[in-house]
Amino acid sequence: AAGADLVTFHYEALPEVNQIHHLIHLVHKAGANVGLSIKPHTPVSALTPFLSELDLVLLMSVEPGKGGQSFLPASLERLDEIRSLCAPLSSRPVIEIDGGINDKTAPLALSHGAEVLVAGSYLYGHSDFENRLRSLL
Repeated sequence: AAGADLVTFHYEALPEVNQIHHLIHLVHKAGANVGLSIKPHTPVSALTPFLSELDLVLLMSVEPGKGGQSFLPASLERLDEIRSLCAPLSSRPVIEIDGGINDKTAPLALSHGAEVLVAGSYLYGHSDFENRLRSLL
């Protein structure tokens, strides 16, 4: 009702698989797309039961909660895993990555299957915002 058309929540926020399925169902029932996020130390395989129901998968490449952290290199392998899990699906979720995205990590993330980049502290608060934005593409 507030106008959101995509709701993403953290896998780790709900303790049981059936609760995650239920929330995915409720978001879709409300008319929005749904995304599921996993933290850096959550196994990618945790996404498997939900992939066919999701519109987006968000891989956190830093621990959420504090901007300016360094990209965790293991995230590239995790993107590969997500891409492999999604490949056989007839309707696959968009793959998004958040954390430590800059002019060095963005091309790497894209080459490993990320389709959406979240870049915060690399872009904001700098006088060369436009150049930094272009450097991500």
